[in-house]
Amino acid sequence: MGRLIGGLLDNDSAFGRIMTKLGIIIGANLMFVLFSMPVVTIGPAITGLHYCMLKTLREGGVINPFKAFWTGFKTNIKQAMICTLSAALIAAVLVLDIRFCTYYGGVLTAFKYACYALLLFLIIEVIYLLPVMAAFEDTIPHLLRNALFFASRRPLKMLLAVAIHVVPVAVTVLDTHLRPLYGFLWVFCAGGLIAMMMAELLISDFEEFLPQPEAED
Repeated sequence: MGRLIGGLLDNDSAFGRIMTKLGIIIGANLMFVLFSMPVVTIGPAITGLHYCMLKTLREGGVINPFKAFWTGFKTNIKQAMICTLSAALIAAVLVLDIRFCTYYGGVLTAFKYACYALLLFLIIEVIYLLPVMAAFEDTIPHLLRNALFFASRRPLKMLLAVAIHVVPVAVTVLDTHLRPLYGFLWVFCAGGLIAMMMAELLISDFEEFLPQPEAED
């Protein structure tokens, strides 16, 4: 019995690997919540999550989530803040344009649908930009181009990536009865789970462009 329990709890067992990964997700998610509190740092915090999850997959699942998150956060803080705050401003303008067109109608209806298309494009670009920023060091124009490259390269993956982000947010907003539970999950692990799913989704596309990971001391 002792051997069975010991084997189950061993880090190399399936259960041990799942619990190790879950611990990394929870630890990184708590860091994400903490570093998102100033609001303007949400972009770098999300980038830190992506960096942590990509590092987890590339290095065999045994990392320090607090150290990895902090590395991803501080490395990309300037670029991520510029990109996400700019995206938020553009999104706000598009939403106002949509409301304006809806109110007046008529010939502005066509312009409203164009705004919807631009808003969807912006969402996809941001969804891919932050993990790309976490994985690659480059200038903002090149990161934007690379995000578009990875998004357009696998259309089915792109749709799944959008669903991974949109569905949890939509459920949280629409299901008012269970909103306290969803709030707990967002604080505890939801952001980390989304980042891990994105890492699982994109790691195979990123690998051919990334150097082999170096073992840490």
